[in-house]
Amino acid sequence: METTNDWKNYIEVNRKLWNDKTPAHIESEFYDMKSFLSGKSSLNDIELNLLGDVQDKRILHLQCHFGQDSLSLARMGAEVTGIDLSDEAIATAKDLAKELGLNTAFIRSDVYATPEELNGQFDIVFTSYGTIGWLPDLNKWADVIYRCLKPGGKLIFVEFHPMVWMFSNDFSNIQYPYFNTEAIIETNEGTYADRSADIKNTEISWNHPLSEVLQALIASNLQLSSFDEFNYSPYNCFLNTVEIEKGKYQIKGLEGKIPMVYALEALKK
Repeated sequence: METTNDWKNYIEVNRKLWNDKTPAHIESEFYDMKSFLSGKSSLNDIELNLLGDVQDKRILHLQCHFGQDSLSLARMGAEVTGIDLSDEAIATAKDLAKELGLNTAFIRSDVYATPEELNGQFDIVFTSYGTIGWLPDLNKWADVIYRCLKPGGKLIFVEFHPMVWMFSNDFSNIQYPYFNTEAIIETNEGTYADRSADIKNTEISWNHPLSEVLQALIASNLQLSSFDEFNYSPYNCFLNTVEIEKGKYQIKGLEGKIPMVYALEALKK
């Protein structure tokens, strides 16, 4: 873990990281592209219950990766715009939209630059699972959400719980602080979707406690309307997991003892 200003180039470092991850993710069983192309939604019950009926809703999907969730929302009748940092991810998302015949827009952009890339405001801003850890400043993040929502619009946000990020990769010990004290700069091999992938990259991230998330939303005049925590992950993306029931994963030895995901809705009044 670094304590210097080496993180200042985080956008380009992480862009390379995700450019390298994307091809491996597309081919992985984790993302199951065959089923997705055949019509299977990539969305989970946690976010679907918050999203509700999205027919004819304008949705901005921040940090959309290569577009599966964006396109799943489009299949549900929404008008979707996806934003992501990665060139490879956005190029793939555009190809998928064309292949599936979906009029979904994808834009390569840093999250903080999103308002300058868009025209108009949205009914819903959606972002989920492993997104804010790549951002150093949540006040700027919340301000982007506020600016992109129309009055009466809502943020739907589902994220891995900050307690999960305190642990070492194998969950054998507490390795990182709960609080956002400094950038975390690491070099890792493989990827959560394919541990054996021939990828080795530096990555720069930040841990964000719940208080930081909620205060950022409050400071941007977004009103919290629901908040939940879940003791499982719908994705088998961590080491040493057990499947407690279909599609619900917990950490072996910590079953039911730690929160793994939280979800919230916040409104722009």
